[in-house]
Amino acid sequence: MRPNRPIYLDNHATTPVDPRVLAAMRPWWEENFANPHSVEHTMGRAAEEAVEAARAGIADLIGAEAREIVLTSGATESNNLAIKGAARFAATVESARTRIVTLATEHKCVLESVRDLAMEGFEPVVLPVGPDGLADLEALRAAVDERTLLVTVMAVNNEIGVIQDLAAIGAIAKAAGALFHTDAAQAAGRIPLDVGEIKADLLSLSGHKIYGPKGIGALYVRRRPRVRLVPLFSGGGQERGFRSGTLPAPLVVGLGEAARIAATEGLLDAGRIAGQRDLFLDALEKAVPGVRVNGNREQRVAGNLNITFPGGVDAQALMRAAPEVCVSSGSACSSAEVEPSYVLRALGIPEEEARATLRIGMGRFTSPADAERGAALLAEAWHRLARAER
Repeated sequence: MRPNRPIYLDNHATTPVDPRVLAAMRPWWEENFANPHSVEHTMGRAAEEAVEAARAGIADLIGAEAREIVLTSGATESNNLAIKGAARFAATVESARTRIVTLATEHKCVLESVRDLAMEGFEPVVLPVGPDGLADLEALRAAVDERTLLVTVMAVNNEIGVIQDLAAIGAIAKAAGALFHTDAAQAAGRIPLDVGEIKADLLSLSGHKIYGPKGIGALYVRRRPRVRLVPLFSGGGQERGFRSGTLPAPLVVGLGEAARIAATEGLLDAGRIAGQRDLFLDALEKAVPGVRVNGNREQRVAGNLNITFPGGVDAQALMRAAPEVCVSSGSACSSAEVEPSYVLRALGIPEEEARATLRIGMGRFTSPADAERGAALLAEAWHRLARAER
């Protein structure tokens, strides 16, 4: 280990690009930089073929068909396109279904999309979760009826790492004739996903959460029975008219390679990552008695720990006191906010405790030494701060 190298434990915010992904992308920056829509010449056709091969790899990761994959700039765009696109198409056909059901712990881009649609005449229903972060399936079943257009529930929470019962949620949506969308940005490559098994109509993915590049993502759009969407913006009609704009071939190739690796190595990754997580937690619990893990302990992804420290030590101060350790106090997409995590508040965690909470994200390249050293540095910082407050 290089001396003073930062210890990166924030793999829910973003993952490093796998060297194999970087190698797959490089020729499409340097050797064949052609527009993949310029199919009139050899280089353009080669770029198009690379894009389509990547699309097939992305589809394989989630049990879909390649033609059901719409390439986007990332999961935020995919979520917006899925939710707003489905709602606005329903409005064009004057559907009686106007209810959109989601959870209080969803990603901000989902919650804001649902709330934005209220101004267009749709009915947002934001359901609470249990203290463990999981959906109350009976409450969900009661909220989803013949008025419901869409149920949108994320597969894995980006802060507390809990895994929702997607198959059960999909079945509830289908029983009422509603569409089911899931934000799977934090799930892909970490847990098995099959759009047929979970009855998903729409599913969002992000490249930089699965060791691929930033700036690229995908939206699965079910073909049979066909899901119709109104695009977010106008243009040349690329991506079957769902998402106009020139595709960035190198980024698409990178996402395809990341998806291929995730499909073949994801389970092996999960076992190894769980070991580093347990190593970290064991060391931290011994050094700081009273730390608490938030969210369901069993139904969660391998690399996630959401930890509340005792004694009211502020998480922001703790991070400043341990600058060698790269962790976060919540979602990277909400990091500009000074309020404590809305996800933790939805679990019923008091504000003071929410402010004393860190999110730890182990990943493919986290070593046992990283886990042990990270825990030790955070523990040392906590003890210094705790002593200063006495």
